[in-house]
Amino acid sequence: MEPLYLDYAATTPVREEVRASMSPYLTGVFGNPSSAHSWGRAAAAALENARATAAECLGAQTGEIRFTRGGTESDNLAVLGAAASIRAHGGKPTVVVTAVEHKAVLDAASEATARDAGRLVVLPVSPSGAVDMSVLARALDGGPGVVSAMWVNNETGMTLPVGEIADLAAERDAVMHTDAVQAVGKFEVRVDEVPVTLLTVTGHKIYGPKGTGLLFVRSGTDLKPLLFGGGQERALRPGTEDVAGAVGLAMAMQLAVGEREIESARLSSLRDDLEGGLTAAVPGLRINAANSTRAPHVASVAVPDVDGAALLMALDMEGLAVSGGSACNSGASAGSHVITALYGEDDPHATIRFSLGRGTGAEDIQRAVATTVAVVDRLRETVAQ
Repeated sequence: MEPLYLDYAATTPVREEVRASMSPYLTGVFGNPSSAHSWGRAAAAALENARATAAECLGAQTGEIRFTRGGTESDNLAVLGAAASIRAHGGKPTVVVTAVEHKAVLDAASEATARDAGRLVVLPVSPSGAVDMSVLARALDGGPGVVSAMWVNNETGMTLPVGEIADLAAERDAVMHTDAVQAVGKFEVRVDEVPVTLLTVTGHKIYGPKGTGLLFVRSGTDLKPLLFGGGQERALRPGTEDVAGAVGLAMAMQLAVGEREIESARLSSLRDDLEGGLTAAVPGLRINAANSTRAPHVASVAVPDVDGAALLMALDMEGLAVSGGSACNSGASAGSHVITALYGEDDPHATIRFSLGRGTGAEDIQRAVATTVAVVDRLRETVAQ
């Protein structure tokens, strides 16, 4: 049988509409947007049109969009840039992150507080997605702060109370960043409704090109750059802009936002069928973060009495492409920091993340359930012998 791809949270294929929108800027309209001649002016116009489209999708002002080379760079720019700004004004930053953040945020926060002699606070998160707001309040009482809380967790699909966290951060005059990489196209993500200061989007999670992303920077926010050597992106992200990438990202955002309600409802139904089938057929199976509000495209399940690496390998050999967690940790030997944060160091389960997308249909869910059940049964029999 043809391999079945159920790892859309790791990356997605580029949509034909996105590819078509990018094509003119790879060949014919190839000028440098900073050049004064007609080629440069045409490229600059396309870049600004893409910026306006992306801003409209987020409820932002056009000038608040900075194009980057992806989600990791945007996360780093947000956390490190905000902490550096505090230090530049004579302060020592307190950086607050949740325990389930992407490594791009967690590692940037560690670096920011080490570099700027600041304080790092990690907020525990419950399996229901709850965050202790009193811990956050106490952390921000100690001085200037930076808070980063992701909109949707990439490994479990759980949502965090970003609006509530942003409100508290605003009360304490703290900079609030959210990684919305897994949220755009799944939930309504609008910065004119949620008072975040900084927000990350990347293209390859929404059928756009890899290596493209943006950082929303609310007007009036002082952010220090990570790179130097040019005035592009209002001197915050120097370097010749990837016009084709920006155009593709904007088109992908426009399509994702426009199709959000219908596609989210479809994916939610498929996810429920997948989880229901697995729960009925695999004794002891746990749906991770089941009692939280979750994004419709991610199903993270925990299976007892099997080895996690063996389970993923066996599923791959059966033609089922899934993951154990974040693709960014695929080469790591340690378990998922997200599952550890939610269920403890001694959790005996093996975790599988199924993530669904535009190419997923009902027959794929049936095949995924049947394949997973057969593999789990086989592995359990092997262990019992």
